[in-house]
Formats: sequence, C-alpha cells, structure tokens
Amino acid sequence: MILTIIDGIPLFSSLEEALQWGADRGLIGSHTHTFNGQVGYMGGATHNNATTQFSSSVTTTPRTSSVRVSSGGGSSSGGSSGSSGSGGGY
Repeated sequence: MILTIIDGIPLFSSLEEALQWGADRGLIGSHTHTFNGQVGYMGGATHNNATTQFSSSVTTTPRTSSVRVSSGGGSSSGGSSGSSGSGGGY
C-alpha cells in the first residue's frame, strides 16, 4: 500500500513493495522515511538514488530517513534523525 508520494516516488507500507518497485526500475536496496508517525519504505538505497532517476514532482512532505540496503540478508545500517514534523532533509 502506498502511504504517500515524496518527490515523485511512492512510499510503501511494506519493504517487499518498495524492493519490488525499485527492482522494476533497476534500483537495488531501500531506504525509509517516517510519514505521519509510520515508517514507510522506498525503493533505492538512498533517497537521492531514487529521485535522481525517477523524480517527476516535488512535494513538501515532512519526513525523516534512514538507509536500508537489502542484499538478501536484510541487514540495515543507519538510523533515523530529526522529527517527523520538522521537515528535515534527506
């Protein structure tokens, strides 16, 4: 299920959806954003990676983000920073 659209890219409620969306577009891995207090998943190892290739519009959705690169083992790195209401950076 799509939670919202950030910078023209869908934010999904499940990791599997995000990975499939990314794989369909030649991206690997995923990263997260927080939307309305819920963690969502976006295809592409970084937000910049996802938006560089597929940006179609800019939105002003408040978010925080962290990076999750999936290579079969499901390991993650990073963490979230800022607060969901701050409109923080990528």
